[in-house]
Amino acid sequence: MGMIWKPEQDLKGRIALVAGGTRGAGRGIAEALGERGATVYVSGRTTREARSELGRPETIEETAERVERAGGKAVAVRTDHMVPAQVEALMERIGREQGRLDILVNDIWGGEKRSHWGKRYWESPLDDALAMQRTVMETHYITAYLAAPLLALSDGALIAEITDGIDYRYRGELAYSLIKAWGIHMAAGLAEEWKAAGAAAVSLTPGFLRSEEMLDHFGVSEENWRDAASQDPHFLESETPLFVGRALACLAADPRRQELSGRALSSWELSDRYGFTDRDGRRPHWGAYFATIENAVH
Repeated sequence: MGMIWKPEQDLKGRIALVAGGTRGAGRGIAEALGERGATVYVSGRTTREARSELGRPETIEETAERVERAGGKAVAVRTDHMVPAQVEALMERIGREQGRLDILVNDIWGGEKRSHWGKRYWESPLDDALAMQRTVMETHYITAYLAAPLLALSDGALIAEITDGIDYRYRGELAYSLIKAWGIHMAAGLAEEWKAAGAAAVSLTPGFLRSEEMLDHFGVSEENWRDAASQDPHFLESETPLFVGRALACLAADPRRQELSGRALSSWELSDRYGFTDRDGRRPHWGAYFATIENAVH
């Protein structure tokens, strides 16, 4: 184990944008950055006044409130990252109000209703597969592109592509698998192009994420989440969004983060490195757990 995580205000004065911070990993990352004192811009399409076509109830304002309760500063800005003009306006606002951007977290997703698990790619709607590519590949590229001038003004910026997995293996559905593997390569390419400027770029994955959507899927809440083990015993090794959030926050606070630039990182590897825990004090380790499953199969 390397340095030990302590929730000090060591990101105070640092400026972060969590693009796609409405729910899930993005919300957990925003909150964890708040724990360490950062100023966090939270962008997404669902507000208290308007929802996206996904129909989920979580809002960017609620995420901002969590950031502030945790000890940070927060600004919620409704932004459709599919629309370059809206992303450009967001960056102009950050530049006007802060003068730079230190941390960019790309967690835009939007594929919740477009995945078709258990079907081969030619049996699934082409429109859904292409829409998933647009809501991830295009939005992440647009955001990283338009954030570049602000990131260049930072003294050691960090860019994080939030994805699923740490390698290029097939993930159970071709369209989904392509998108998540793309996030790994996006981070690797960003790391190369930012190297001379001293900025770091990584991809980061949670383990079995106990997101709002997953809790709803199993019909449980955060208070009784273990009851879902009767439907899927692997859920007992799940983690809250705050766990991967603390992984990102610890990395952002690490003066040696450049050593990890270009890597495909995980919440559990960074927990080993920094010693942080989940909200309930646990340290779930999906990597070790998944290895036992694979060994049992083989």
